[in-house]
Amino acid sequence: MAKPRELRRRIRSTQNTRKITKTMELVATSKLKRAQDRVVAARPYAAALAAVIADLYSPDLAERFALLRQPAPGGGRPIALVLITSNRGLCGAFNANLIREARRRMHELERAGRSVELHLVGKKGIGFFRFARQPIASQRVDIGDRPTAAHAADLMAPLVAAFEAGRVDAVEVVFSKFNSALSTPPSVERILPVTPPTKVPGRTGTANYILRPSPELILERLLPLYVENQMFRALVETAAAEHGARRTAMKNATDNAGDLLEGLRRTYNRARQAQITQEIAEIVGGAEALQG
Repeated sequence: MAKPRELRRRIRSTQNTRKITKTMELVATSKLKRAQDRVVAARPYAAALAAVIADLYSPDLAERFALLRQPAPGGGRPIALVLITSNRGLCGAFNANLIREARRRMHELERAGRSVELHLVGKKGIGFFRFARQPIASQRVDIGDRPTAAHAADLMAPLVAAFEAGRVDAVEVVFSKFNSALSTPPSVERILPVTPPTKVPGRTGTANYILRPSPELILERLLPLYVENQMFRALVETAAAEHGARRTAMKNATDNAGDLLEGLRRTYNRARQAQITQEIAEIVGGAEALQG
């Protein structure tokens, strides 16, 4: 059994750790609420863009716009894969799950005979693939957990240029889909080429538009916005999922620290009681020796 002094030191250390994890849990909860509001606010705009493009799309336009052009089956050009991870840890298996999903997709594409061009957002993904000696086409660590539309536009600009120039066949993103604070599965979504949705949630029937100046000019302006919005949605959903994962991890750490404290206090009380009993026994034995 450990000595009472050692137990007191461990109790103080665990108490300090629990204070830190509890504070981080509260901070993550506050950030999660704001990030969740950003996800909810971004969805109507994304739905409206998807609805307009779905109504304007026609098969004959697919060959006139580079962003709509589908690659030939079995093309030899690489697939650009964008992986979004966090810059910080202490969020459980959040980053590990995203990296695992990216590796699974890379292996799937390589088995199909396609090469992969890796673009990384976040320090955790960069650190892993550097350690794995995987070639990295580009990397970003300046976006953080509060992404903006400007971040998404900067991230997509070189990828759109590479796609339009024919240097890549497609652009896919690996991100964490935010269903709820407890449900954030890693997902893969193809951003380029644009595949207009055939059905938009919440809409029935066909919209009747008066198009000015023309569908071609409208699509020319909307398609880049749609692509940037797809990336922006992936960024904000991953940021919200990161806060949710960190809150869950810190809550579990706080609960575990509480359980550990309870066990340490019981052990300390038993050790202290044994020490007091031994001292009393020594005093009684000494007194009897003096009397004898």
